[in-house]
Amino acid sequence: MWWNWRMAYQMDGEGERRLERYLDQIGGFLGNSHRRASFALYAMGLLGESERKSMEPLAARTSTTPAHASAAHQQLHHFIANTSRSDHEVRLAAARYAIAAMEERDPMVAWVIDDTGFLKQGKHSVGVQRQYTGSAGKTTNCQVGVSLSVTTRTEHLPINFALFLPASWMEDPERRRMAKIPEEATFKTKHDLALELIEQAARDEIPGTIVLADSFYGHSRPFRETVHLLGFDYGMAIYSNDTMWVLDRREHRRGEPRTAKEIALDLGEKRFRRCTWRGGTKRKLVSRFALLRVKVPVEEGLAARAEWLLIEWPYGEKEPTHFFLTTLPRRMSKKQIVRLIKERYRTEQAYEELKGELGLDHFEGRSFPGWHHHVSVALCAYAFLVAERSRAFPPSTRGQGQARALRRAA
Repeated sequence: MWWNWRMAYQMDGEGERRLERYLDQIGGFLGNSHRRASFALYAMGLLGESERKSMEPLAARTSTTPAHASAAHQQLHHFIANTSRSDHEVRLAAARYAIAAMEERDPMVAWVIDDTGFLKQGKHSVGVQRQYTGSAGKTTNCQVGVSLSVTTRTEHLPINFALFLPASWMEDPERRRMAKIPEEATFKTKHDLALELIEQAARDEIPGTIVLADSFYGHSRPFRETVHLLGFDYGMAIYSNDTMWVLDRREHRRGEPRTAKEIALDLGEKRFRRCTWRGGTKRKLVSRFALLRVKVPVEEGLAARAEWLLIEWPYGEKEPTHFFLTTLPRRMSKKQIVRLIKERYRTEQAYEELKGELGLDHFEGRSFPGWHHHVSVALCAYAFLVAERSRAFPPSTRGQGQARALRRAA
């Protein structure tokens, strides 16, 4: 069996035995034999070579006659759309399986919060509406899923997803009924969903102490504060017009609050230093950065916390382009901070693999349970492949050295 993704991988006999044991392990959380068989059939379909990975073509691929294909389609549809089961237990078992293999090669670096769009036609798929998604880079008709990923220096693994349900859905009883949205479900922002994913992973004792996120999340001071109160350091992008005080060597405020962009331009281009944070597929990833201590204004009665402002001014650009706030320790070097924060950018590659190779966005059902069940099987398939990819390489001494440096800094 072949999977043509970042590395061409051909499963050998031992790999097939690992896959069989893995599917049996996950199947143990599904209850009866019919569910276990349906899960294995669906997972093998996602792992297969078919271009379209919705239920009907998956069923047809596993069948020798039209009658068998129809029966297999009904079996898969019932399993995905109608069964009541714990997606949490299935996703957690898959995550722990892959994390064990990932950590044999490299230590865990961070958690990443992000979201991605599932492009749709029509208006009946649960949660769909015209809304912005970074996947398309525009406002379009889509669903949006918020994800939590874990990352090592070499691998990036989405372990959980939550579907964003717009107010237009949550305030419409008929749409809720048709989509089988649970009665207890209430409207939650993407920030709310992200925090729930973080809290759940913490309860599940997923390894990680640092949360990374893009500017949609990092711009929200309440979001950053909640992440910090939950016991995590963070490295989050912010908007160029977010305001803060610059601190002197004694961490006293200097002057009035200014925007991150104003602070960057006042520093001047010569204060930005070259930093290489990763070897890319064609060239090393290099840019220029400045790092300084700041405090962000807070409500009256609260104490502002000193943290780092990291600013990126790429070569060839007329002005700085990216701004980040982070609570990472002062003893960390600028290069360590840059490398860690830049881990977030590999989320998009994981999304592309999940969608392009495993059909994450191929689900054609309309219900709330169906969407979550499909995503769970896709996450399980991806977790197995990440574990296989991790086992294909020896442990990385470079990654272990980076982990020691992070522990010393902390």
